[in-house]
Amino acid sequence: MILVFGSLNADFFLPLQTFPLPGETVLTPQAFIKAGGKGANQAAAAAKAGGLVKMIGAVGADEVAKVPVTALKALGVDCAGMQTSDKATGMAMIMVDAEGENSIVVASGANTSLSADVVSETLLGDDTLLVMQMEVPVEENFKLMRRAKAKGARSILNTAPAQTASAQDLALADYLILNEIEADTVYSALFEKTFLGTEEKALAISEKTGGVCLITLGSKGVVVAEKGKITKVSSLSINPVDTTGAGDAFVGIFAAMIDSGADTVQAVRYASAGAGLACLKMGAQEALPSLKEIEARVEEIQAV
Repeated sequence: MILVFGSLNADFFLPLQTFPLPGETVLTPQAFIKAGGKGANQAAAAAKAGGLVKMIGAVGADEVAKVPVTALKALGVDCAGMQTSDKATGMAMIMVDAEGENSIVVASGANTSLSADVVSETLLGDDTLLVMQMEVPVEENFKLMRRAKAKGARSILNTAPAQTASAQDLALADYLILNEIEADTVYSALFEKTFLGTEEKALAISEKTGGVCLITLGSKGVVVAEKGKITKVSSLSINPVDTTGAGDAFVGIFAAMIDSGADTVQAVRYASAGAGLACLKMGAQEALPSLKEIEARVEEIQAV
């Protein structure tokens, strides 16, 4: 069972030709609202990839909360453990340009209220795979990870948005998933040294924390450091429409594959294929591929 502890947002999308310069006003013919938040996106990705998923997060007592919660329920995600906050539901303003790149501002709102205490002991066991990100209070992540580890649960920590943490806290995770910026942030906090190449950096983080380190590189693929060995996994060759949520797609699909019994490299191959497919449509959750769609493209992903 996959237990996602993390953020839920309502995402307000603004499609643009180009991003506005400071002081500039640009016009767009439309805007639309979608379900989002890194936690919710990863839960949705895991569910669409065949995982049995429970979501623990915090939303406000407002109409906006229906956007992320209804979307998750429609995918079969168990939302019974949701916390209601006196703060407004989290919201994100997402500008997407004609090349598919995005610029995002997040108003965290209720996500800052999420507490590890709302997670029942009955949800933590050796059949639990805990998935977390950094859009909720970081200390609550590590508090829950300590409880989970004591119960024999495995955990995945996606250090997004980029934040620092101690080696002791990071060692609680069985799998660390970082993009290039996040890897630089984590590495500099752990070692206080000049940045190494990506492969050396992944190995150093893995050896320091004792877990598997995955550094995602967008179109350049993924570097996997596990037990002192480096594996490089490719990405799909695509023309992206919207890259929003691709990283969350990777994390959620990786979790679903690990939970199903796949080894690390095989799980990364599926996650890489799924993340690429998620860039072919607008939106974070609507763009997520099904397991069938991933399986149709996974043979294009190489691991060396």
